[in-house]
Amino acid sequence: MRYRLLGNTGLRVSELFLGAMTFGEQGGVGAPLEECRRMIDAYADAGGNVLDTAINYRGGASEEILGALLEGRRDRFVLSTKYTVSRDPTDPNAAGNHRKNLVLSLETSLGRLRTDYLDIYWVHIWDERTPIEETLRALDDVVRAGKVLYVGISDTPAWVVARANTLAEVRGSAPFVALQVPYSLLQRDIEHELLPMAEAFGMTVAAWSPLAGGVLSGKFSGPGGPPGATRIAGESLTEHDHEVARAVQSVADEVGASPAQVAIAWTMTRSAAVHPIIGARRADQLADNLGAVDVELPPEALGRLDEATGFRHRFPTTFIQDTTPWVLAAADADVGRRLPRRL
Repeated sequence: MRYRLLGNTGLRVSELFLGAMTFGEQGGVGAPLEECRRMIDAYADAGGNVLDTAINYRGGASEEILGALLEGRRDRFVLSTKYTVSRDPTDPNAAGNHRKNLVLSLETSLGRLRTDYLDIYWVHIWDERTPIEETLRALDDVVRAGKVLYVGISDTPAWVVARANTLAEVRGSAPFVALQVPYSLLQRDIEHELLPMAEAFGMTVAAWSPLAGGVLSGKFSGPGGPPGATRIAGESLTEHDHEVARAVQSVADEVGASPAQVAIAWTMTRSAAVHPIIGARRADQLADNLGAVDVELPPEALGRLDEATGFRHRFPTTFIQDTTPWVLAAADADVGRRLPRRL
């Protein structure tokens, strides 16, 4: 496992993050304690060091399991969790990104995780009812208090993140150093604005669901798989989904890898900022996913995968690309792309 820096910080993070959303058997099929132990051990043995969870995963069991399994070795991991989701559906102040929910959620998570600090604390999703200025100040306070080392944000529009980090730069407060968003061959929306924004601010991009809910593992589109539309991960599989999954399988056969490894490896070819979050219910599944770091995808294979997705940029990207040559004329000649700024 290789390492990169977390955003514009000096913190070393492994190229694959381990998601703990499956840790616990509450609320559906998940992994029991001992299987979670095997997965953490296998991940650590491979060199992985980032564990990602949230206050609401498995009704809190995910954080509790991590707390139990990290006893005596917590500091060797970059431990992260998220807040925003309601702690109590009957309490109007038990959810959102305001200061009260942040403070109470953080104390809850620290207790479950059996630690006095978090390496990364994520805003789980944009709460448009809470001013981003309030969230930034509250996060900066817990950073200054030593309870949180770095802050990240998940599932939020690019303009909100850009505004937040500009405010943080001006005010000298803790900026968002990482962005967590869905990214896979079947979900490439972040390439429109979120990924370019993150690159411009030097942010790490933690990519969740790189297998698109298991669709890209091949188990739904191979021989004997369910034909036509099927319900998986809350969405109906379409012929396009099956087509992309078959393209992944074809490339996997050529390079001697599993479809899951190819799908995960593809996300890392798009940008050096991207760190896939891998998640599994069994240690053998995790072991297969970890093999993605050794998969090299030739340019021809990458081209076929891109074409299978049918992804196309949209306005204003396409308009700018199409009109720049005549708008700038000679001013555009032999000019390299501006390097991302470092805050």
